[in-house]
Amino acid sequence: MLLRRAALACSLLLTPLVAAAQTFPERPVSLSVGFAPGGSTDIASRLIADRFAAHLGGSARMVVENRPGASGTVASEWLRRQPADGHNLMLIEVSSHAVVPAALEGGTGYDPIRDFTHLGMVGTAPMILVAHPGIPGRTAEEVIAHLRTSRNEEIPYATSGVGSIPHFGVEMLAAQLGARFLHVSYRSGGLMLTAIQQGQGQFGIAVLASAAAHVRGGMVRGLAVTSRERFPAFPDIPTLHEGAIPGFEMTTWNMIIGPPNMPADRVAQINRALIATVAEPEIQARLIQAGVAPWTGPNTPEVTRDFLRAELEKYRAVVAQTGIRLER
Repeated sequence: MLLRRAALACSLLLTPLVAAAQTFPERPVSLSVGFAPGGSTDIASRLIADRFAAHLGGSARMVVENRPGASGTVASEWLRRQPADGHNLMLIEVSSHAVVPAALEGGTGYDPIRDFTHLGMVGTAPMILVAHPGIPGRTAEEVIAHLRTSRNEEIPYATSGVGSIPHFGVEMLAAQLGARFLHVSYRSGGLMLTAIQQGQGQFGIAVLASAAAHVRGGMVRGLAVTSRERFPAFPDIPTLHEGAIPGFEMTTWNMIIGPPNMPADRVAQINRALIATVAEPEIQARLIQAGVAPWTGPNTPEVTRDFLRAELEKYRAVVAQTGIRLER
């Protein structure tokens, strides 16, 4: 009897502690972005953060934290060292976890597959060829002809950073044209587009989510998207594949990841909240308006990891084919 009473007393004492340990989130969840404010990943993160937190339950809050540097690799390196309790997440895109690991001499300090927990997809997005309003030519074909025939090593193009997907996109374009252009690097997609608007860069290939407002406002000229099909929010903008450069295709994407070895129950809770967020009609409409196509297929952690593995292999193949390499 005495032993039973002692066991019951211990059980009553431990119950609040177990419940507290299982409560998530216990504090605001940090959603890191590897770029400065104004870029495509920053835009996507701020579109989903509040509803994402709401679907986590209780009085959860989510805070977007910008950790810019080296095309998202600085934030990625930071994330993999954080506790695996779910309070530190990151919205990533193709640069930090596919392009740079595939193209950087010596590779990154982290393995995109092994060193993170892959939690779910947000969406995909085409890139868009944009140009300063004063660049010769009105259509994508005319601008491409100008780039092909000019002393193109003197034509500056802007990107959101060395090793970013806009950098890789223009280098792929240059390889197809047999040209070289002058690279001018900025710290975010927003700064890149401002530079093109002001003429410090004559053109660039931007993530559509970053460029949408600039294109709508006429601050830069949106010439062609890089997907095989036109994007529903910009039905009048053709694809490069349609005429200017047949076969050219390049898209980016956003997914949520966490530190390595997160507990299975925590992974499942975050994945459910993300799926519910992306399924909301209002969130879907806002993402499309911003230039992101919401993810509609199966959206498990396993699907997310397999998708990333395939993207990494795709860009390794592109590097092997084009010879594009990034230096530290």
